Amino acid sequence: MPLVDHNNLPTFERLRTEGHRILSPVRAENQDIRGLHIGLLNMMPDAAIEATERQFFRLVSSSNPISQFYLHPFTLDSIPRGEAARAHIDQYYEPYESIQRKGLDALIVSGANVTRPNLSEEVFWDQLSEVFHWADNHVTSTLCSCLATHALLLSRYGVQRRGLAKKCWGVFEHEVVRREHPLVSNINTQLFVPHSRFNDISREQMDEVGLHILIEGKEPGVQLAVSPDGFRTVFFQGHPEYDAISLMKEYKRDVGLYFDQKANVYPPVPKHYFDAFTCALLEEYKDRIVSNRESGTPPPLFPENLIRPRIHNKWHDSGEALIGNWIGMVYQITNRKRSIPYMDGIDRDDPLGWLSGDVSRLM
Repeated sequence: MPLVDHNNLPTFERLRTEGHRILSPVRAENQDIRGLHIGLLNMMPDAAIEATERQFFRLVSSSNPISQFYLHPFTLDSIPRGEAARAHIDQYYEPYESIQRKGLDALIVSGANVTRPNLSEEVFWDQLSEVFHWADNHVTSTLCSCLATHALLLSRYGVQRRGLAKKCWGVFEHEVVRREHPLVSNINTQLFVPHSRFNDISREQMDEVGLHILIEGKEPGVQLAVSPDGFRTVFFQGHPEYDAISLMKEYKRDVGLYFDQKANVYPPVPKHYFDAFTCALLEEYKDRIVSNRESGTPPPLFPENLIRPRIHNKWHDSGEALIGNWIGMVYQITNRKRSIPYMDGIDRDDPLGWLSGDVSRLM
């Protein structure tokens, strides 16, 4: 269903050119549809802030036919910004105080750049914790992506993420392990999701605090979990919002860091992402990069024009279906003016027991 271009954000025009339906505020007001207001707390660093914005807007836009969406991007003042990113934020993003006054039906929280081993030491920690607390009491459902998942589990439950021996990086196969939950309704039982992280929260850690695991994989671990009540908070460890080329761009960046001697180790290629031809091409490119780095000559041009046509997005459809289910549940709950402690008469010791019965009576 269409997004409403309520603030002239450049992302709207970009999505128009891709074929997404974007409504003007006037046209939206003339439709007899209750729009959903979804916040996007975008904490990504300057270089990725607009791309992340587009990715989530695109995923929401293509996900659900039942409503029109007002997406409200905002960020945290405690995150340092350069001049260009600050200008973008000042012109198009809403102050958090305004978000609080107007209210939201749902909230998406992105990842962020971190510099400390403990998330509670990050410059944005206090503000982010405040947003989580506010959302718990005023938003129907909050969806956390990657770093945000780790931060909320630390803030709410005291769960500390654990560093991985090597980066979880690539496109991994997963399985739906709790098929009766409406969030995974009509999603293929086997699906792919990109991951890009150095840390992990395990199934065992999530089980200990009562989370319900819905999707996981042998290599990357848990991808999707929900809070004990079944819906108030949705946790991703991967990135279904990623564009087809997102991991390639990240790999290209890391190669550049190696060449500039800002990283000591040449980055591995993302797993299960490139085809055999591309991997061979990148191995040859690595030899040239290493040689030129040692000789002090300029780096060879990254073969992006040869790689792009060979990358296929195997995860968007399942990500779109999942976000569509999430938005559908938010819509039905908010449309009946009910919040998540709506499960009156349900056994609180078995918060997902209702899923095996008549779900429609609660939605």
